Amino acid sequence: MLEEQMFTGIIEELGTVAALEHGQTGARLKVRCATVLSDLTEGASIAVNGVCLTALSITADSFEADLAPETLQRSNLCGLVAGARVNLERPVTPATRLSGHIVQGHVDATGEIVALDELGDGNWWLKVQVPAALDRYLVQKGSIALDGISLTIAALDPGPVVGVTIIPHTIAHTTLGSARAGTRLNVEVDVLAKHVEKLLTGIPASRSDHP
Repeated sequence: MLEEQMFTGIIEELGTVAALEHGQTGARLKVRCATVLSDLTEGASIAVNGVCLTALSITADSFEADLAPETLQRSNLCGLVAGARVNLERPVTPATRLSGHIVQGHVDATGEIVALDELGDGNWWLKVQVPAALDRYLVQKGSIALDGISLTIAALDPGPVVGVTIIPHTIAHTTLGSARAGTRLNVEVDVLAKHVEKLLTGIPASRSDHP
């Protein structure tokens, strides 16, 4: 059984979907990539668009992963097609700098891009509507992971609609570079907010299973 892994939301590489084969209940995903394969081993965890998966059938230029029914239901991986780009990140190690924030790879839901507007100098303003059930975990200047990307909430409007600034590096090196209004993104709220909620109320957070 795999130990619990942790990510930082700092994307290492854009991979390309080679295939997504649906079975009776789950699916098998094949991703072509390079950088993350340098030390990837069979059974190791890897985050694909922010979803923690188990790497299988590793070759010189690809890996595969099984997608459980829960993963297909809760994340945007169910809509992937051959040629689609995906954000990839390996788990942190004890010596890794925590450049983003604690990301578990346990996606809470998907959100929909409302707008992605250019601000100038390569910067963009992204607005994403997320499910109302997640609103209580969102605070201005707090952290959120969108498709596995660690971002800071710069604005929080009714809806709820989360507003974040996207810097040139993020646009160039993640799937946000090809995103547009209507695109669905995987959303993972800050797990620390869930722990605080349980400590204060004694009621477990509504989302506790692994996609």
